[in-house]
Amino acid sequence: MSRNSYRTLDEALAVEAKLKRRQEKAQQEAEAAGAAVKNAAKASAARAKQGGGNKAPRQGNTGSGEIRIIGGAWRRRRLPVATRPGLRPTPDRVRETLFNWLGQDLGGWRCIDAFAGTGALGLEAASRGAAEVWMVEQDAALTSQIQQLQQQLGATAVRVQRGDALAALKQAAPGQWHAIFLDPPFGADTLFQPALQAAAQAVAADGYVYLEAPAAWDDAALEAFGLQVHRYLKAGMVHAHLLRKRPEVAATA
Repeated sequence: MSRNSYRTLDEALAVEAKLKRRQEKAQQEAEAAGAAVKNAAKASAARAKQGGGNKAPRQGNTGSGEIRIIGGAWRRRRLPVATRPGLRPTPDRVRETLFNWLGQDLGGWRCIDAFAGTGALGLEAASRGAAEVWMVEQDAALTSQIQQLQQQLGATAVRVQRGDALAALKQAAPGQWHAIFLDPPFGADTLFQPALQAAAQAVAADGYVYLEAPAAWDDAALEAFGLQVHRYLKAGMVHAHLLRKRPEVAATA
């Protein structure tokens, strides 16, 4: 074998070794890049779990966080309210429709907002000129919140009471209330019938009972209370009823 052949072989081996080193380096860089991507994904997941990252953490169904007065003296006022599971302020669309049914001016009306919750219905009535709005809520924190909103608005016609809504309705002066708002917790099925019974006794002959429920109530179901459906609306899971006394009952009231 000639000297030139050895030189050619040496050069070939050198080239092969160089290519091998390049491949090893490329493989190391690829592995490092893969590890960096994996670590970044883990870090992003950890931030998301803690409430960081690019996406806001998902919120549970805990209410709107505010209510908006639809009409009247405090029209368009946004008021902060508690957010908690089960707290379900009457939706704006339903509230707007209800007060279109009742009329924009409730001057001189006496109203009861039983199961007041956030106070959305009672405050709406007060905004529209109701002379007296009696708001009853059993939860201490919610009662305090309504009182704070009352002070914030200067709602002198509003009276806030912590207590049992059914007991308050039974103590209300019979036939003296122009509007009674009933919005019991949807999971408390046993409250609806006694609330309707008590409201039917308290409402004036020409007054209205508003019932918000998870299912529709028809005239046959309401007959036992001397009430009938005057207006009805379904919005999502909410069944909104505006009720009046049956004519034969109102005539004797």
